[in-house]
Amino acid sequence: MVYHLLEVIAMEQTLLQHYAQMIDHTNLHADATSADMQKLCQEACEYHFNMVAINQVQSATCAKFLKDSNVHVGAAIAFPLGQTSIASKVFETKDAIKNGADEIDYVINLTKAKEHDYAYLKDEMQQIVTCCKDAGVVCKVIFENCYLTDEEKIALCQIAKEVQPDFIKTSTGFGTGGATVEDVALMVAHVGDKVQVKAAGGIRNAESFLAMIQAGAKRIGTSSGITIMEELKNKS
Repeated sequence: MVYHLLEVIAMEQTLLQHYAQMIDHTNLHADATSADMQKLCQEACEYHFNMVAINQVQSATCAKFLKDSNVHVGAAIAFPLGQTSIASKVFETKDAIKNGADEIDYVINLTKAKEHDYAYLKDEMQQIVTCCKDAGVVCKVIFENCYLTDEEKIALCQIAKEVQPDFIKTSTGFGTGGATVEDVALMVAHVGDKVQVKAAGGIRNAESFLAMIQAGAKRIGTSSGITIMEELKNKS
């Protein structure tokens, strides 16, 4: 009886650790200070989150705070609008990597998406994915689904299926809407099994966190990671 109880507890702890490793602990506020970054990094270490998601300029700061940890540094590129040239995004990506980022989340050119200039978007994705792969860095492509039709999302998934970034991502969290279960399921269904899906934007509690995972998301971007983990602990 006691052995069985210990076994159950161990399984619950393993599941909680798995959930923690799915979280990108996020602070993308324009006014975030070095003290805020230190707090974010300390929290990520304490809760064993996968990554801190930060604005590109904070890459070196967070790399310094996390140098003796297993927590990754995730820089947001062309964030949150995506309205910079490919050359600018490539430079920003390389600069972030040089300063210690080992994961990149970049925003696509939404103007080109709405104009259905998929050749441009494929070139953009290919160049940034190549930068990341050459450096051994994880690459995530942010679609910002709130501005896209389902047909446009599917077209982007098909490009990603060919180019093969590590992840495609629903949202910045700064648009008119965030992640939805329907969008996650749509992306999973069309991107193939070599590219994973990250859900981000508006995921603030355990219920929405678990719903995104059930829909197929393998990574969750949220500034509410601690709240979510505490809720999950209380449920276990």
